[in-house]
Amino acid sequence: MGGYITCSDFCKAEMLAYIGKSDISELFSSIPLKIMEDCRTGIERFSGMSEIEVSEYMNSLASQNTVFKTILRGAGSYRHYIPAAVKQLASKEEFVTAYTPYQPELSQGILQGIFEYQSLICRLTGMDVSNASVYDGATAAAEAVIMTSEKVKNKNKNRVIIPETVDPKTAAVIKTYCFAEDYEYVSIPSVGGISDINALKVAAEAHGGAMCVLIQTPNYYGIMEPADEICRIVHSAGAKCIISSVPTSFSIFRSQADYGADIAVGDAQSLGLSVSFGGPYLGYMACRSDMTRRLPGRIVGKTIDADGNRAFVLTLQAREQHIRREKAAANICSNQAHCALTAAIYLSVVGRDGFVKMGRICFDKAHRFADMLESAGLKRAFKGDFFNEFTTVSPDNPGAVLSALESEGILGGLQTDKGIIWCVTELVSEKELARAAGIVERTVKHQ
Repeated sequence: MGGYITCSDFCKAEMLAYIGKSDISELFSSIPLKIMEDCRTGIERFSGMSEIEVSEYMNSLASQNTVFKTILRGAGSYRHYIPAAVKQLASKEEFVTAYTPYQPELSQGILQGIFEYQSLICRLTGMDVSNASVYDGATAAAEAVIMTSEKVKNKNKNRVIIPETVDPKTAAVIKTYCFAEDYEYVSIPSVGGISDINALKVAAEAHGGAMCVLIQTPNYYGIMEPADEICRIVHSAGAKCIISSVPTSFSIFRSQADYGADIAVGDAQSLGLSVSFGGPYLGYMACRSDMTRRLPGRIVGKTIDADGNRAFVLTLQAREQHIRREKAAANICSNQAHCALTAAIYLSVVGRDGFVKMGRICFDKAHRFADMLESAGLKRAFKGDFFNEFTTVSPDNPGAVLSALESEGILGGLQTDKGIIWCVTELVSEKELARAAGIVERTVKHQ
């Protein structure tokens, strides 16, 4: 199939005749008239424009966006180097389709792509089983909470514990799910940038025990949580432990399975997906084998067909929604499979050594930049270990620091009530870091 297909009047007439329609308006007669009029107005606006004119118009719209060359903002989205081979392979027309494989065994290529992605996620997280896939990390976290539900067995055990060090966007989605499922949502305060262990223990053991605890490490402020200790406390209370992590951190730090988590979740945007105005993102989910049947979405397995050839099949789809929307038990999207395919290609292209090297560069640069900012007059808000994000506090006006950077074409960190959250990836050069630190120093001195 070509990337561009012409559609002449003759072709239109043939297609309409084939489906028994007299004209285009009859084909779209089910669409409300008001919507059709709005669409027609939009189409007529561009009628008669040449390809060059259309290109110029689109470029004029794009030019209204502010594009920063230097980006030091994280808090959930990460700009990493994406090898050209990733986009080239992922954009092959065989993969790019709006079609949802409702007869998946006929789409062996799609199933193999999902299988490879699942295998790679299991290797990263250390878990036994992975699905593919949910919309984003926040959705994955909320779906993981649903997996731990034991309401049927014990109606009093419906408490969901979320430390305030979890990304607020993720916490908000979980809170929405809890409201809909009538779960009790309990927020745990933080001490020194990490979860308050004592408060977490009390909440996990109170009133017959909690359903689950979800922590994020590195957390929202960039600090590594004491995940080993938290998992032990959670399991002693008879609850499940869910750990959310950015997958690139596994290049330096241990996986969720190593900490003792029951379910691993997070956003895989950093695995080959661009930061492009809010999406698409990719939620990953993996768990231990005893929870396999609670995973939402599809799980693809590998087998041998009747002729002895390698084949891929849908092994489980316990909570698959398919098209039975009124019976759906999970909020998933089959076409997220293309994002999963992109992540699988990315991991395959960079390889183990490249992945570790990328993580080491991010780690080293982030720590050097943290030192630069402290020399420039800012202070680390928290002193724990961190990967490529950290939080600083300013002696005076943090907004002035960010404004000064922005005026110089640098997108600084994210200002929160705990300070400014910075992020450094391999795409920020040493020269850019030094320039940013210099601007911060001049701004702080003049405050």
